[in-house]
Amino acid sequence: MREWADFTIEEAGGRLTVAISGPLRVSSIGKLDPQLRAIEEPVQTVDLSEVTEVDTVGAWVVQRFVDAHNAVVVGASEQADVLMEAVRETQTSADVKPPRLPFFTRVPEFTGEKVVHWFQGVYSTIAFLGAVIAAMFGTIRHPRRFRGKALVRQMELVGVSSLPIIGLMSFLIGIVIAQQGAVQLQQFGAETLTVNLVGRITMRELGVLMTAIMVAGRSGSAFAAQIGTMKLTEEIDAMRTIGVSPAEALVLPRILAAVLMMPLLGFFSSVVAIIGGAVIGDVMLGIPFLTFLARIQEVVPLHDFYVGMVKAPVFGLIVAISGCYQGMQVKGNAEEVGLRTTQAVVQAIFMVIVLDAFFAVFFTEIGWG
Repeated sequence: MREWADFTIEEAGGRLTVAISGPLRVSSIGKLDPQLRAIEEPVQTVDLSEVTEVDTVGAWVVQRFVDAHNAVVVGASEQADVLMEAVRETQTSADVKPPRLPFFTRVPEFTGEKVVHWFQGVYSTIAFLGAVIAAMFGTIRHPRRFRGKALVRQMELVGVSSLPIIGLMSFLIGIVIAQQGAVQLQQFGAETLTVNLVGRITMRELGVLMTAIMVAGRSGSAFAAQIGTMKLTEEIDAMRTIGVSPAEALVLPRILAAVLMMPLLGFFSSVVAIIGGAVIGDVMLGIPFLTFLARIQEVVPLHDFYVGMVKAPVFGLIVAISGCYQGMQVKGNAEEVGLRTTQAVVQAIFMVIVLDAFFAVFFTEIGWG
């Protein structure tokens, strides 16, 4: 049966003494603490001679009661004296929660902090890009330092391993575009234009864009997590110590792999999406599968293919740089790896969509609309 701490109040000559007995442990002072708080009469002495055990929480409860009544402690054991002295040394008069600043002070301060952090991020990004460019020129000057096996490995991870998920995603997107487009075009008796819709939108926009988003979520996050973990375990510092450039050994192969594989993945995605549209055309519209594919060659201009292939390596560059940069910024603890990985994916997808909008306007202006 649990033994609880207890107390008695004794009065002699107009002076109140609170005699505490039993164990003063965190598991036994649950009833004692509120009872001591309820005492309103001034107490002059606190007697601890009947206390059997004491821990830090028990010493803190007694010390708070003693301070509230400005009382004197008697009969304390050596252990109780040491713990209560330690509790007294940690006491502070500061507010538990700092006062909230006025609105007109708080908002400019918050805005200023965000602006400063933004400039620091720009500076870090420029420094990272400079290191990557320096590593690239260093590799060109000394080709033997280029890590070909690392590049092939990253190309396998970014490209070959991504084919199943990208193929499935693209096939379903092609089905959705063809089905929804056919439903709308049937209202105008122009369901045959579904071929034009599927071919142009997948070759020009969705094939490369959705591939970039998938690569950002799959490979960009992997880049950030891998490099971030190496940064956290001081492997990158060890590489610098032995004279190996982390930019050449880790960053450059990943960037080149993403840039080289994105056009291939984008083209693969577009082709599979067209096949998905052809399946729906055969099932819903009565357009034979091979006829659908033959019509694609007639209705999709060649410059739509060029538009997608121009955008693909740029998107790959953005995804790889974002993932590697966020990974190199990891410091402190393991939680930082997760935060930076999330930032890498969000940043990459945001920049890809922004650049896609820029490319759409640019190619329209030059007559490739």
